Amino acid sequence: MGRIITQDIIQKFGVWLRLGEKSKNTVEKYIRDVMAFYEYQNGMEVTKEAVIAYKQQLIDDGYAARSVNSILSSLNSLFSFLGWHSLGVKSLKLQRQVFCPEEKELTKAEYERLCRTAQKNHNERLYLILQTICGTGIRVSELQYITVEAVKSGEVGVSLKGKTRSVFLVKKLQKKLLYYIAKQKIKSGAVFVTRTGRPVSRTNIWREMKALCAKADVNPNKVFPHNLRHLFARVFYGLEKDIARLADILGHSNINTTRIYIISTGIEHRKRMESMRLVL
Repeated sequence: MGRIITQDIIQKFGVWLRLGEKSKNTVEKYIRDVMAFYEYQNGMEVTKEAVIAYKQQLIDDGYAARSVNSILSSLNSLFSFLGWHSLGVKSLKLQRQVFCPEEKELTKAEYERLCRTAQKNHNERLYLILQTICGTGIRVSELQYITVEAVKSGEVGVSLKGKTRSVFLVKKLQKKLLYYIAKQKIKSGAVFVTRTGRPVSRTNIWREMKALCAKADVNPNKVFPHNLRHLFARVFYGLEKDIARLADILGHSNINTTRIYIISTGIEHRKRMESMRLVL
């Protein structure tokens, strides 16, 4: 029998990923990528030529290089699971960015406008979620670790991707969260929950953030939870200039991942070049 991907194989792949202690979001992402390739193949045998053709199709469809590499990583993981090692394909080579396009990076002023708008809209939960992510640098998926007990101690224990780290809450944020906890009469567990008591999801937060954009006069293309984490990283590095420490705070295993977070914006890069005064 040839190398043909089936629904049963994809289901078993998902189990394998979960047993490997991949996060829920990672498993969902890998399965989503594999399902797209499964539909592309339409029951045909998987060959090296087919995988290379799919890679080219992604490029032709306008996928960013990082997105293409992310999808290929999912497929290579599937091939590794199946023992189809000869089907693995190389990632696209990426040149390190010198600066981030202005239209993609959230500025501190825009972040502050979003917070003020959330407060004016009487959305206290979102108002505090924005400040909690941006004030600690945690991932949106790590909000579940912001518990009543953690807030009271001023230190949050975060466990993700097989790693555990401590995240500190500055006094001002701790005070705001304690007031919110008392007001909402939350006795224990996660602070940011839905009406049914479940931790708020990434989708809910993203949707609420997007709804603020028009009133806050912020480009909606800049507004998603992960950009708050990027803002934390840039501000921290601007003060400390310690990339190794920042990597530990963010929970990065590879310092090259941290470098992506701290590249300056186009305007900042232009100002630095102007200040060199090398053109007479």
